[in-house]
Amino acid sequence: MDKCNYKEIPNNNERFVKLKGQSDWKPFLKQLLICSGVWTSVFLYGLSVGAPTVFIPQIRREANSTEVITTNMASWLTSAFGFSGFPFVLILSILTKFVGRKIPFVIAVLDSLAAFIVLYCSTSVTHILISQIMQGLFCASHTTITIMIMTEYISPKYRGIFLTAKTATFYWGVWASNTIGTFFHWKNIPLFGIICSMYTLLTLMIWPESPYWLASRGRFEECAASHRSLKGCDEESEKELEVLINSQRQYLAGSLANKQSVTKRISGFFKTITSKGFCKPTALSILTALLSFCSGKLIFALYAVDILKKVTNSESTAYIAMLIIDGFTVVSMYAGCALAKHLKRRTLLLGASTIGAAFLFILSIYLYCIKLQLIPENQYVTIALFIAFTIAVSCGPLSVSISVYGELIPIRSRNLSVCIIALTGKLVTGLSLKLAPLIFKNFGVHGTCLTFAIISVVTIVTLYKYLPETKDKTLQQINDLIMGVKPNTGQTTVKLIVDDKDV
Repeated sequence: MDKCNYKEIPNNNERFVKLKGQSDWKPFLKQLLICSGVWTSVFLYGLSVGAPTVFIPQIRREANSTEVITTNMASWLTSAFGFSGFPFVLILSILTKFVGRKIPFVIAVLDSLAAFIVLYCSTSVTHILISQIMQGLFCASHTTITIMIMTEYISPKYRGIFLTAKTATFYWGVWASNTIGTFFHWKNIPLFGIICSMYTLLTLMIWPESPYWLASRGRFEECAASHRSLKGCDEESEKELEVLINSQRQYLAGSLANKQSVTKRISGFFKTITSKGFCKPTALSILTALLSFCSGKLIFALYAVDILKKVTNSESTAYIAMLIIDGFTVVSMYAGCALAKHLKRRTLLLGASTIGAAFLFILSIYLYCIKLQLIPENQYVTIALFIAFTIAVSCGPLSVSISVYGELIPIRSRNLSVCIIALTGKLVTGLSLKLAPLIFKNFGVHGTCLTFAIISVVTIVTLYKYLPETKDKTLQQINDLIMGVKPNTGQTTVKLIVDDKDV
């Protein structure tokens, strides 16, 4: 094969000169606008996930019967999005590989809009279940597409805090859903969701395609244009662009030079998924993503009313405590954003997770002692312990884990890795939410706290041994760090593009 010939994009290129002359804040504002669309979609995700917490009690009160929504149906309404999203993880992963990041995300947002319309117009529990099942596609997009968008569209210096804010926005959605359901009729939740869906669709109109996807398809000039429109033309951005283009060029050139039969491709596929460069970052991404789930925060948030009613013996206290804990969750996650700016992500993630696990052990012991009547019950102490647990978990795993696991996803076979991570997440989430009522019934709140505490400790110890630091590093640098590759110390040249005809 002929040696790849590189050509330099002329500095007098009209588009390049225009971008070069832009102020530093213009790329930042564009990234912020794109992120606002993603954040709004994550808010919608939280809105839909949190809705069953309040509409189930409301519907039961209106019907004056718990049989209108049985315990089994309630568990399906809470977990349906996890199971229905399972096949869409595969579908969206394939779409993101062949058509890019933008179009699949448009489809996901349209699905959410349709689901909220069905929920708003629903007249039976079956209609509500259908709307929750419809949300599966949209929810699947948050473990496949949005994580790619946030890591590929955003500059390394902003990526961490933007990703952290993304997770905080999910719990804003849960809090908004709980607040609306506590003080107003639950059908205001889907109405609010319809409005937010429309805003997300409007922001999508100004999105370019992902430069990483364009590079993976060999469209390097479009990649350069997209990258510069998103991240500007400063030295760091140009260096990131050069590394991206060179890396993908070498990969595509190697793939073209080694065309294989179907049998060899299948063999190559299994070789890829068993290679260190794929398995290690994917496994670390799964563990990091599951760390926030292992804390039990999502389970406690979605079954908050039932849990707090059991430990406080008061429905009104349970609702007020739920909103207070939701408030501490959101505020603490923004505190986590601030801490992430000054602390290493690995330190913050593992340190806060350890404190959260410690509070779970304390809660478990305290509630078990109450059950044995060794100490008197004090609802203020119980709520205070839940708040302390919430603050620790929100500052650490809830706010930082998505940032870290998104950055750990390998550049090679990125779609496949995201697919595996998302499938694992959906399966664990769906099963846990479905089985949660059974776990609470058989083990009690104290037993559930102990279970999550033990799982958290095992996960923390594993990550302590293998998790690298990712703060302020490009995706390529993180990949090299995991693989043990020394960073390239050569002097950066500018704006390299390869002629497509030479490949």
